[in-house]
Amino acid sequence: MTGSVGAPAERREGREKVSGSARYAAEYHSPGRAQAWPVPATVARGRVTGVDTAAAMAVPGVLAVLTHENAPRLAEPDDPTLAVLQDPRVPHRGWFVALVVAETLEAARAGATAVRVAYHAEEHDVELTASHPGVYVPEEANGGYPAVREQGDPDEAFGTSAARVDVAYRVPPLHNHPMEPHASTARWDDGRLTVHTSSQGAGAVRAVLAGLFAVPKERIVVTAEHVGGGFGSKGTPRPDVVLAAMAARTGRAVTVVLPRRYLPAVVGHRAPTLHRLRLGADADGRLASLVHEVTTHTSRIKEFVEQAAVPARVMYAAPHSRTVHRVVALDVPSPSWMRAPGEAPGMYALESAMDELAGELDMDPVELRVRNEPDVEPDSGKPFSSRHLVECLREGARRFGWAGHDPRPGSRREGPLLLGTGVAAAMYPVMVWPSAATARALPDGTFLVRINATDIGTGARTVLAQVGADALGVPLERVRIEVGSSELPSAPLAGGSSGTASWGWAVHEAGALLARRLAEHQGPLPEQGLDARADTRGTADAESAWARHAFGAHFAEVAVDTVTGEVRVGRLLGVYAAGRILNARTARSQFVGGMTMGLGMALTEGSTMDAAFGDFTEADLASYHVPVHADVGEIEAHWLDEDDPRLNPMGSKGIGEIGIVGTAAAIGNAVHHATGVRFRELPLTPDRVLAGLLDRPAANGVRTGPAGSGAGPVRQ
Repeated sequence: MTGSVGAPAERREGREKVSGSARYAAEYHSPGRAQAWPVPATVARGRVTGVDTAAAMAVPGVLAVLTHENAPRLAEPDDPTLAVLQDPRVPHRGWFVALVVAETLEAARAGATAVRVAYHAEEHDVELTASHPGVYVPEEANGGYPAVREQGDPDEAFGTSAARVDVAYRVPPLHNHPMEPHASTARWDDGRLTVHTSSQGAGAVRAVLAGLFAVPKERIVVTAEHVGGGFGSKGTPRPDVVLAAMAARTGRAVTVVLPRRYLPAVVGHRAPTLHRLRLGADADGRLASLVHEVTTHTSRIKEFVEQAAVPARVMYAAPHSRTVHRVVALDVPSPSWMRAPGEAPGMYALESAMDELAGELDMDPVELRVRNEPDVEPDSGKPFSSRHLVECLREGARRFGWAGHDPRPGSRREGPLLLGTGVAAAMYPVMVWPSAATARALPDGTFLVRINATDIGTGARTVLAQVGADALGVPLERVRIEVGSSELPSAPLAGGSSGTASWGWAVHEAGALLARRLAEHQGPLPEQGLDARADTRGTADAESAWARHAFGAHFAEVAVDTVTGEVRVGRLLGVYAAGRILNARTARSQFVGGMTMGLGMALTEGSTMDAAFGDFTEADLASYHVPVHADVGEIEAHWLDEDDPRLNPMGSKGIGEIGIVGTAAAIGNAVHHATGVRFRELPLTPDRVLAGLLDRPAANGVRTGPAGSGAGPVRQ
């Protein structure tokens, strides 16, 4: 071992990115390359009855207008959202009904504006309520989790509990909005398709395109060398890559870059979730009953159920429990993955309810969580491979100075500012998938590692090179790495915090095998070098006897302005138990990035579905507010040295998503501690907070403002 793993190695592609030489999907120029601009539907439900393309074709530079009447025919996809321009139906507003191909981006955009589409509009329904007549219980939620799990008699146990909370929370629709919009460049050449795409998995894109266009996979090359973020929205192929490949049938290379305003309608979103939590505990704070019921929406063309009740099956020891997912199909865009799907909204609700229970018991919320630590995973009964949540809570409390805070809500004030602190736990499952990798020793003393991993900005190139160097027993600078192409050994997509664990396993095995071969080799290396290949099928995907999760604890300090309702987070602190940390620099970046995204979920990010138009009102970054530097105060990320031999050869867990899990709850709990008002609907925007402050009871029991605060129970 060379000690490369764990070191804070700098990103290998950093210089390319800051100098502008790193090429993204839309930057692959070729002679005659055309640009294309999609046309979104302007009705919420119905069908296209006519498309007038004459004005568009008259725009100088426009080459073609594709519609459902003339677009290439596709095989029926497994994912219905990719059946673009195949028929006249409009399942939701924003569904693409035409594509304009032109010499320049400006001409394509002008041509798209000139397309005239006639519709037969139908009545639509986009409003989610828990009492919607179309609500049903699906067979399973996202990830293959059973929709319902029940143990014991939670209703009876709740009814006889000494302390009880029965509360509802609402998380609005949220949007991924990666820095780089979804983009693809496609070119056909003698029946072969070459695609550069912004995707979290080139292999998955190739497989889908092969099916849609009835082309053998061997005749398709997909590259995703540099990807400007995805947060789940690029985890599966999206319409941009299908449209680019369709348009390239015109004989030119074609680039499709989806305008940012179009993204919420066609690349997935985090579905809104309505939560009802019922927690019952004895006088000592030990849970007797835990019930978490979630209602969410999906589209009418594809079922996707946010698995937001699943964390309640893992977190706390409760002999009686029930977790239920319900869903209603509406005339909305299809929801999909967004960073920590299920865990992010589910843990917000669960950890907020735990804080409310601590208040009912007059107990420290850290101690309440410690008191309900399970010996085994509550749902499966499996032992944990490692679980150091209590240690995270204790270490976080020590670093944060938790012991010195006054637990009474509304007890700290500085002028117009109310100050408060909050805590929440975090968890994320360990996921790993089979991968293949090769390692080659070259005569010049360097090594080449090849794997179809995807670096979406996480530093995967660097970390995998570190894993390879350690397995080979050589200095890091002697190892080169190639990623991001379907021509490389197959590997799963970057998602579910599974990338490094999956890819690293194969890289480690290939490096270790090559090291053994080198030790046995006599004489100089052949000119082409010496190779080793590893494939983790049958090992990485083997059933585990252990429950494997990462855990963490978040602490937040806020200041609430009683004049404006503005909430400022002065300090966020996270402590994580996530196995072996493979690169201290990139790990801290991932933790801090997740916590910042959690801050946005708590305070600024939220979308509304316009009932009349059937559209997301907040569609771009002018109206959908992601945190900026001025919104972020002091953020600290720490981790425990966790040795878990039951994971993979590196002993690592995923770290890309756990930072967002629990952050919103910690901030919401801190706002309650500051104000004495419990807000149960995100985000905590100034208007919502100010209304709650005006509506809170004064010391003599008389309200200090008008009713209608937006605090307290949410509409179900």
